[in-house]
Amino acid sequence: MARAYLNARLLDPASGLDTVGGLIVKDGVIADLGPSVTADALADDMSKIDCGGACLAPGLVDIRVRVGEPGEAHKETIASASAAAAAGGVTALACLPDGPEPIDRRAGLEYVARRAREIKSTKIFAYACVTRGAEGRELAEMGLLAEAGAVAFSDGRHAVADALVMSRALAYAGALGKTIVQHPEEPRLASEGVMNAGEIATRLGLSGIPRQAEPIMIERDLRLVELTGARYHVAHVSTAESVEILRHAKRRGLPVTCDTAPPYFALTEVDVGDYRTFARLSPPLRGDADRQAVVEGVADGTIDIIASDHWPQDVESKRLPFALAEPGIVGLETLLPLTLELVHRGQVPLMQALAALTCRPADLIGHKLGRLAKGAPADLVLFDLDRPGRIEVDRFRSKSKNSPFDGRPVSGAVLATIVDGRPVYQAEDFG
Repeated sequence: MARAYLNARLLDPASGLDTVGGLIVKDGVIADLGPSVTADALADDMSKIDCGGACLAPGLVDIRVRVGEPGEAHKETIASASAAAAAGGVTALACLPDGPEPIDRRAGLEYVARRAREIKSTKIFAYACVTRGAEGRELAEMGLLAEAGAVAFSDGRHAVADALVMSRALAYAGALGKTIVQHPEEPRLASEGVMNAGEIATRLGLSGIPRQAEPIMIERDLRLVELTGARYHVAHVSTAESVEILRHAKRRGLPVTCDTAPPYFALTEVDVGDYRTFARLSPPLRGDADRQAVVEGVADGTIDIIASDHWPQDVESKRLPFALAEPGIVGLETLLPLTLELVHRGQVPLMQALAALTCRPADLIGHKLGRLAKGAPADLVLFDLDRPGRIEVDRFRSKSKNSPFDGRPVSGAVLATIVDGRPVYQAEDFG
């Protein structure tokens, strides 16, 4: 049955569309959209939803999500991650491959695809490991993994530290038309650290990770990109030096993209406070100058993508001394409102912020998603741009609640999420 969403602010960052009108969904795709789609122009028997002036945009595409299944289902399952994603307006996500059972074989990719089909909610894709077991030594069977549906190659939270291995990985990925996604941290410099090196780490008596560990790895890899010509993506950029290096690389025409995550533009190392383990991340929270540089990188397009970097941890993994606690926070359900903070503060235009959440991440993983266009999949998010609220972790659909943003006031709320024309989430007070 066809369904029409009426009286909406239609936002499509891929085309620049920003207008008031309606959108018709039929057989899982967008059949029509624009100002001419009004109630008067539609058949009486068509299902009609009045959006009340709310924003209707492409569903978010999140390229950095960890799930615990298989191996750590007590932290997150594919089903619970999918539910959390739907509540956050995310209609497609890409799972990182470096879990307890690394995705370095075809069977791992097939398992994720099968579970996604069974759940029938958020679209779920998966990376494959660059190296066997994400151990950085021997390349995985990249050709077979690409054939099996890997959207890109990454060792997740592990940097590919060996230059020869990375050079070969880039060359193979380039031949396959795939991207290498790197965790940019020189492991020897970072191995003993648990937070950003500096005055605060010293005062807390915690070992620090020097900021230079990030740009050192990026600089090396860019030389290898020059050598191979392969596509290269830098994950969760967190330092001012990294932003500037990548800005310069793009000006030189290198095939380089990058992402960041909300903690790196919404928090700083000060938020570690008195050993708050919910503020332990990888890479660690940095100083305010770095935070401002990340915001500027998003604003000028140097940083292409904003991803949640969703990394669920159970209570036992966080209720430990800071140095022993597992890093990471959950982020699927806070991705949109935290990104909208940049919009409300006048730091990033709305369409630029939405592009970083929709069409650009879709392009990275090679899927025709993240767009409002006739014939495109009807993957949509309806959100109230200005609705005030607070982040409440007790209401999260994720199995884990490890967020440093609990209680933070925000403006912007997801009202409904639609995947292939099927509503997969609806706010209690909508409809």
